[in-house]
Amino acid sequence: MNADGAIATYRPDEHNIDHINPGKVLFALHRETGDERYRRAIELLRGQLRTQPRVAAGGFWHKGIYPHQMWLDGIYMGSPFLAEYAATFGDGGEYDDVVRQITLIYDRTRDLRSGLLAHGWDESRTQGWADAEGRSRSFWARGIGWYAMACVDVLDHLPPGAGRDSVARILRDTLDAVVRVQDPRSGVWWQVLDRPARPGNYLESSASCMFTYALAKGARRGHLAAAQAEAARRAYDGIVREFVRLVPTGAVEIERICRGAGLGIGPNGQPARDGSFEYYVSEPIVANDPKGVGAFLLASVELEAVRG
Repeated sequence: MNADGAIATYRPDEHNIDHINPGKVLFALHRETGDERYRRAIELLRGQLRTQPRVAAGGFWHKGIYPHQMWLDGIYMGSPFLAEYAATFGDGGEYDDVVRQITLIYDRTRDLRSGLLAHGWDESRTQGWADAEGRSRSFWARGIGWYAMACVDVLDHLPPGAGRDSVARILRDTLDAVVRVQDPRSGVWWQVLDRPARPGNYLESSASCMFTYALAKGARRGHLAAAQAEAARRAYDGIVREFVRLVPTGAVEIERICRGAGLGIGPNGQPARDGSFEYYVSEPIVANDPKGVGAFLLASVELEAVRG
């Protein structure tokens, strides 16, 4: 960042909602230092959301290269930032937008039988991965993990009467569905949540950490029943057993992280990602990817707080 708050390599015109999420750190930096360049950088990111393309009902497109599409990932990438902006600098109107993002994709992607959420929704219903309702075909664990973390973090900033009850209900219902598919042996979760016995599926660490964080924080904040804290404890113990390894150098590794997954043509021209079970289990499995390490740190902090 320079003195004007410009962010190196950042291009607002790409309308990539992933680029909003790192800006959450700027609120604390501005609060603790008073340095106005952080405020200017916050406004730069806020400006992207003012021009971000939307579906007809008001949901943000995931990226400019994915027209008419909302993905679960994007709720985490944009909504906690916008909620904190509303609480810090906004006029209150942003709260309505935050709640709109959360409720719209919930309504469009929720499976009525299981309560689980499909990874994405295509308003245009033209994508090869979309069914007749525009939903993708699989319940990808990390996609729902992003969404659950978004809900519990947004609740830190939503005041009473600003849709807080709706978001809390969605958080409860989503995590109730997640706990129902928690692996009974290990306490963690599968890459594709509802297909535990299908060949090729595997226990995945980043999503397991995300669910643990959301369960523990939600219970600690009073948004979830106290019993969900026990589900978080069981999951965390499973995470340590299944995924955490001490290597000969003395370093700690977090294993079995899905490196990345998406829908449609990838940003670098990768082959089409069709939303099938086979696609999600085919993505590379790696160790120490930041999406897994970061989620593990968040889960660890919340479990420490819950255990008191």
